[in-house]
Amino acid sequence: MLSHWRSSSTYEVEGLLHYKDLIPRLEVALGKFSKMDSAEVIQPVRTTVPLQKYNGFLGLMPAYLVHEDILCTKLVCFYKRESGSTLPSTQATVLLFDPEYGNVKAVMDGEVITAKRTAAVSAISAKLLMPAKSEVLTILGAGHQALSHYNVFTETFSFKEVRVWSRRKEMAERFAQSTQGHVTVWESVEEAVNGADVIVTVTGASEPVLFGQWVKPGAHVAAVGACRPDWRELDDVLMRQAEVYVDSREGAIAESGDIILSGAKVFAELGEVLNGTRPALREKTTVFKSLGMGIQDAVSAKLVFEQWKSKH
Repeated sequence: MLSHWRSSSTYEVEGLLHYKDLIPRLEVALGKFSKMDSAEVIQPVRTTVPLQKYNGFLGLMPAYLVHEDILCTKLVCFYKRESGSTLPSTQATVLLFDPEYGNVKAVMDGEVITAKRTAAVSAISAKLLMPAKSEVLTILGAGHQALSHYNVFTETFSFKEVRVWSRRKEMAERFAQSTQGHVTVWESVEEAVNGADVIVTVTGASEPVLFGQWVKPGAHVAAVGACRPDWRELDDVLMRQAEVYVDSREGAIAESGDIILSGAKVFAELGEVLNGTRPALREKTTVFKSLGMGIQDAVSAKLVFEQWKSKH
């Protein structure tokens, strides 16, 4: 009852969290969330504490999945770093509680959980929405999220070509060298996304870097960066011409600058597609705007804890 585990490193969590186990659990959680049953899933919109002095914020993301009996919260600090900074843009800690007694069961480094659950949900969006014959994947950005997205997308799908772009070319080159497969580095976003079937945006941009005129009709975009109401990665043309899917409507209209500033309408939550209550418009240009949810962290933390217990 009072057992308590603290992960010693990101590597320990990394070894306990696998996409093949995580993706099915996230699909179930997304579906339950979109049923809007407060007796099943309790998840307030993320609370943020601005850190204007340091150009960042602290986010608190609690969630309780009733039938799975998972009580969890993530605390994440996010910073808009200067170009060339070697400091991390995010640092996160996940707390898993015993919901009956209130004690902390586990304290986990949140970096791997955040990277993997975010990438896994993007892969779920692609599974539902990308063109039937998708051969070219482009990743805009070359940080931790870029690597987790590369790993899950190449593990889950069979792309013939993978491209990467970063504002700093040396980072893109380092990223390409770190992967197991062949990745080509491109000089410009326009060139990198030309003809791409799936585009993943995992940048630190606060102004649009991807423009609708560059995106081929029918492509799928998983937009992961720009997690504040005044930050954007995608321009008005793309947001207004695409069918927009989100993880949470409530979160998107409160937090997504891509949606708020463009005036784009949300077509559906991923959970609604998984539940069969809204269609997957695979033949159209689609955007999945990812903001991340507490239930995603909760499901991931429970899986990590179960794997750890089975090994000890």
